[in-house]
Amino acid sequence: MSETMNLTLKVWRQAGPDAPGEFRSYPAVANEHMSFLEMLDVVNEGLTEQGDDPIAFDHDCREGICGTCSLMINGTPHGPKRAVTTCQLHMRSFKDGDEILIEPWRANAFPVVRDLVVDRAAFDRIIQAGGFISAPTGSSPDGNAIQIPKDDAERSMDAAACIGCGACVAACPNASAMLFTAAKVAHLGLLPQGQPERERRVLSMVHAMDEEGFGGCTNFGECQEACPKEISIDNIALLNRDFVRATLGDRESGVRRTAVM
Repeated sequence: MSETMNLTLKVWRQAGPDAPGEFRSYPAVANEHMSFLEMLDVVNEGLTEQGDDPIAFDHDCREGICGTCSLMINGTPHGPKRAVTTCQLHMRSFKDGDEILIEPWRANAFPVVRDLVVDRAAFDRIIQAGGFISAPTGSSPDGNAIQIPKDDAERSMDAAACIGCGACVAACPNASAMLFTAAKVAHLGLLPQGQPERERRVLSMVHAMDEEGFGGCTNFGECQEACPKEISIDNIALLNRDFVRATLGDRESGVRRTAVM
């Protein structure tokens, strides 16, 4: 038999990017088998019936893949459970009578669009700066034609699991995007196909990250703890090594060009 609970939601409401925002309280009735987003759906149905504006929040696949369900729940990205997205969080994680604080990601690089929706286009621009392989490789080769060490393949796949939800930024006291950027740099940089553009990629993506106004990484480690896909901060170390190597190589190239001229 499903357990029903009565909850009080304190939700951040903001009509637009330039409008003032505030927390508003709403009663909610949920059963333990509901997902967090299904609970919000029920609340929104009630608000619509009353003629009030429903709470705006992002969602898409509801399967922990798309990364759009970006909610800060009781001060924690995606809520109290480790390694789950908001859409995978079930109401059995709460108890009858709980008060739940719900707010959007808080970062200058993620401006609020409305209520709980933020603009994460900054992540898209970081990807556009170099998170791809453009070197021509000809027709599709046999899957086993390029031998890749097992450790490298596994580390690349682990990094590629990043869904770009932004929880790492929301959890970081500096609002740093280093874990996201490092995951995108690592999953290509660890593969043979990513080597021709490896140095240009890390320089371009780190520059784009800085241009977007994200904070610097000071190794708090909160990003790793908040990540629903458990992306390791070891990727940040890899990014730092690649960045230093690429920076030194770029300077040496500049010296050689000057000498020739």
